[in-house]
Amino acid sequence: MLYGREAELAVVDELLATGSGALIVRGEAGIGKSALLAYAAPQPGARVLRVTGAESEADLPFAALHLLLRPVLDRLRALPAQQSEALRGALGLGDTPPGDRFLVGLATLNLLVDLSETAPVRCLVDDAQWLDGESADALMFAARRLHTEPVMMLFAARDGFPTRGLTELRPAKLTPGAARRLLARHAADLPPAVRDQLVHEAQGNPLALIELPRMLTGDQRNGAVDPLSFAPGTAQPVADRVLLGFRDRIAALPAPTRTCLLLAALDHGDASSLARAADRLGASPADLAEAERAGLVRASAAGVVFHHPLVRTAVLLACDIADRIGAHRALAETAGDDRRAWHLAAVTSSPDENLAEQLENLAVRARLRGGQTAVSAAYARAAELSADAAEAVRRWTAAAGAAAEAGLWLRAGELVGKARRAAETATPARAVRADLAHVRAGLAVEAGRPLDAVRLLHDGAEAADDPGTRLSLLGMAGYYTWASAAHPDQVPLARRTVRLCPDGDGLAGVVRTINDAFRQILAGEPVTTDVFQVLEQTDRVPFELRFLVLFQAIVRAEHDRMLTGAVDIVEDCRAQGRVGRMPQAMTLLAIAQLMDGRHPAARATAAEGMVLATDVGRPFWRGYLAGVHAWLSAVAGREQECEALTDEAIQEADQRQWMPGACWAEYARVGLDLGLGRYGTVLDRVDQAMRGPTRHAFIWRYCWPDYVEAAVRAGEPHRALDRLHAYAEWAQATGRAGTLAILHRARALLAPEDTAGDLYERALLLHARSRQPFDEARTSLVYGEWLRRHRGRAEARPHLRAAMEAFDRIGAAPWSARAATELRAAGLALPDRSPTVGALATLTPQELQVVRLAVTGASNREIGAQLFLSPRTVASHLYKAFPKLGVTSRVELARFSHLTEAAPIAISLVSGP
Repeated sequence: MLYGREAELAVVDELLATGSGALIVRGEAGIGKSALLAYAAPQPGARVLRVTGAESEADLPFAALHLLLRPVLDRLRALPAQQSEALRGALGLGDTPPGDRFLVGLATLNLLVDLSETAPVRCLVDDAQWLDGESADALMFAARRLHTEPVMMLFAARDGFPTRGLTELRPAKLTPGAARRLLARHAADLPPAVRDQLVHEAQGNPLALIELPRMLTGDQRNGAVDPLSFAPGTAQPVADRVLLGFRDRIAALPAPTRTCLLLAALDHGDASSLARAADRLGASPADLAEAERAGLVRASAAGVVFHHPLVRTAVLLACDIADRIGAHRALAETAGDDRRAWHLAAVTSSPDENLAEQLENLAVRARLRGGQTAVSAAYARAAELSADAAEAVRRWTAAAGAAAEAGLWLRAGELVGKARRAAETATPARAVRADLAHVRAGLAVEAGRPLDAVRLLHDGAEAADDPGTRLSLLGMAGYYTWASAAHPDQVPLARRTVRLCPDGDGLAGVVRTINDAFRQILAGEPVTTDVFQVLEQTDRVPFELRFLVLFQAIVRAEHDRMLTGAVDIVEDCRAQGRVGRMPQAMTLLAIAQLMDGRHPAARATAAEGMVLATDVGRPFWRGYLAGVHAWLSAVAGREQECEALTDEAIQEADQRQWMPGACWAEYARVGLDLGLGRYGTVLDRVDQAMRGPTRHAFIWRYCWPDYVEAAVRAGEPHRALDRLHAYAEWAQATGRAGTLAILHRARALLAPEDTAGDLYERALLLHARSRQPFDEARTSLVYGEWLRRHRGRAEARPHLRAAMEAFDRIGAAPWSARAATELRAAGLALPDRSPTVGALATLTPQELQVVRLAVTGASNREIGAQLFLSPRTVASHLYKAFPKLGVTSRVELARFSHLTEAAPIAISLVSGP
């Protein structure tokens, strides 16, 4: 029975009633976290999976996940091939290829969901703050995607364990009344005065109320002396007093029992490995009986389970350094390669190059399993044991790089500092200097100093011997220079990047061309380079360079090629299981879909990408996607949503002195005002932006026609002339039918009556050569408005109707309303609207994405792999979407076939590569 926990049990009971979801129980040691997990475990027919984090194993990749899933590993074969291979590779089961660590999270989710088809599943994770980083990532990735599946995940953790959007429960301290009831149950024989003092000293901590009575001497129990005279002052935290009590009880046990406890505390292995290590120290598992009788542990064939995490800590406190050294050595003689190296490293204090090499090999194996946290830890310990200073610099640098890759920026900064100090007494190799500059650049970006990062990348490029490394650093330098908030140093830095680019064809030509285009953009010059041509001349282009080439399609208005390339990149990331790259790829895809007028698809892509960016720790890409999503929300007329997204994008950009997300957010506010008819505000916003940190963003070229329209409607057409001139120069330079169509529309808005009509007609002819639904509908709208005023209502109606229907299809509500108003003014009573009109606007972004994929005929399992959801969650989204859309089956979704125009659907995470 849990005393005084009515409020906490109500939260857990609500989760139990739902049968699906996740909860983090957080609080100090002994506050009752483990008891709440135990309360949630019993359920007839349920499958319970348990694991307790161990500090001694926090550097072993996927160690906790292996322990949690060990009872169900036989079910791995039921997973899709790629997911099964990723999870097997992460757990070190056989010779399987490495998998993206977030693909491991998807495999974990689907394994748990598959298990739940025969019985509800409950995962109980205690002492979660000691989970290895890779296991924590996989479990949290899965937990965030539980919706309707009969899978529950409960985490017990102290402060420091990330919440990552999950519900959190903080157990309160017990009230005096509840504390007395709990104490009466466990120490009913104590005199009332002694119980009262214990209640006072325990400070509402349940574990203290249970354990403190066990620490009392006979006289103390009788109340003859101060019951807690053993405690060194009441200022000592109660958890520390309990810890000392455990230590004293352990110290009183026989030496063989303490030996077995120490082995169990240092290694989370099974009973057989514990027995072999104990035998080397003159003990046996049978010696644990004394500890069991003392209520400290529970031993079984599966291993040793400590009564409370503090017991494990107390074991280490109760044993001296000689005992620990002996235990580590015994475990090293019986453990596998990875554990052996760590146990030896724990007892080695002087340089040992042989052991350093073993740890480095361990780091290499951990990297193959996707464990960047473990990679960093192994390289760092190898650096500490390095006999050669130059080797230490190399290993510190590798440790820092792995920490940065895992998102551990503070740790990465510490490791960089150690590498730089070691470099003061050594001359590291040129490749190491380049790597160190790369890591430092990443830290500078994270700290909001992107131009400092560019300077570091220049240093690294000059140091690099390897051409591929040099080109990679220079590619990043060009992008960081452009993506920085506006600064006088941008153009000089861009010029230096170009100068550092090597001559030649192939990848060298790609990088030089990309960086020259960035320089031209920053300098305000016409962009004359053809990045697509050099891309097509290169057989194998790294992901980063493909991204930059496709991104620059915006400059040349090559939207069709941008969309095709973006789809290819997303499909490649899915096929290769590179989930960590997906937010960047999905940013590119969302922009490409937006540019091509595929707004519903772009909204779904942006929403999915934002969630994924949070999961994989990519805040920059989440902020970028928030800005893009804000623009789409503006076009849809979702004012509150637009404002929330713009605030998020700008806040993220300001923290890092980045431009892209903030630029899209500012552009979104312009689009919202334009759609809602606030034309004066449009002009003021754009003028202000041209003086702000995003003024060099090329996307503003796309805004000039909006500025022209706003100026005309605000009665200030003279303000539009400069913007129109700038847009005309660019549109004519691109030679693209779409940009030229918009140019003719903008000119028509400013033209006299005798020439405007011809300009509108020419614009529509050009639109017909390059279909872009939103832009074409806008031209039809303004032309219809002009026709109604100058040539009669009958001629205006077809154009206004076409505009309204196009706006309806893409969910541009304020624009559709404006077209409908014009149609009524043209004397047309609107017919009954299709039941699909406006229906898409009622869907959540997740529902929209699920529907978009369902329209293609993809199964729930295939859709789940696309969206990193379980099939059951997909079914739930469809169940909620059907009544909103006015359909009752998948067959009826055919009326929404326009949603599939964005791109072919990849299902690689289902079927394998």
